[in-house]
Amino acid sequence: MSAKLLVIGIDAATWTVIDKNIDSLPTFKKLKKEAKNKALILDQKPYSAPCWTSMFTGLKEEEHKHHEFVVDNILQTREDINANFIWDILTRRKKKVKALNIPFIVPPYNFNIDFKVPGAGVGTTTKEWNGEIKEVTKKSVEILRKEDLDLFIVCYTILDKIQHLHWGEEIVLEYYKKIDSAIRELTPHGEKLIIISDHGFCSFGEARVQTLPRKTKTGKELKGDHHEEAILITKGINTNINNLRDVFKAIKNEFRN
Repeated sequence: MSAKLLVIGIDAATWTVIDKNIDSLPTFKKLKKEAKNKALILDQKPYSAPCWTSMFTGLKEEEHKHHEFVVDNILQTREDINANFIWDILTRRKKKVKALNIPFIVPPYNFNIDFKVPGAGVGTTTKEWNGEIKEVTKKSVEILRKEDLDLFIVCYTILDKIQHLHWGEEIVLEYYKKIDSAIRELTPHGEKLIIISDHGFCSFGEARVQTLPRKTKTGKELKGDHHEEAILITKGINTNINNLRDVFKAIKNEFRN
């Protein structure tokens, strides 16, 4: 059992960390040799809520109008977004599609899957960070071993949280290694592959667009911030992906018949 197309999203993954530590990341090293890979330069604000939405609707931020996770102190939901996502479109075409832990809202969105991620997508402890990787991977493998799907999309969110607080520290590489191991478990179950981040990462103040205040509401000082350079790895994909919206187009093109 497998998926014809497997899409793995890794929130905030950056080539800056991957390339510098490639010998410690065997799955990324293998994929860099066997698959196409490049830096994807964003043409929109590197902020997760609109970026993931653009990626899976094919729309610009001003078109889908989903800018923030919280509006007027109210968490936004899927129903607040007036747009068709790729899983909606393909399902209407009788394709078998599932999506797990997609972080365009909080908690992350699941399509055709009953799942609650540890930490609700905003984990703050190592227990919640480890729990997300473990449970998301476990659920993904369970599905991919039991079902033949046309499309399976899964996302990991924890690198974003860790890098904001610990950019430049050893713990960052520790969690890239955990993600590397998770990807190793998933990739054999996809005939074609897209691995992508919604944005990259850098030291606070280095990005073209600052996305968050320097200090959190609890007074913690952020060490890192989002960068406009995302990662992209593809295998068996013919559509050129030059921006986040092209991911939607690429998926749609794979199932145009």
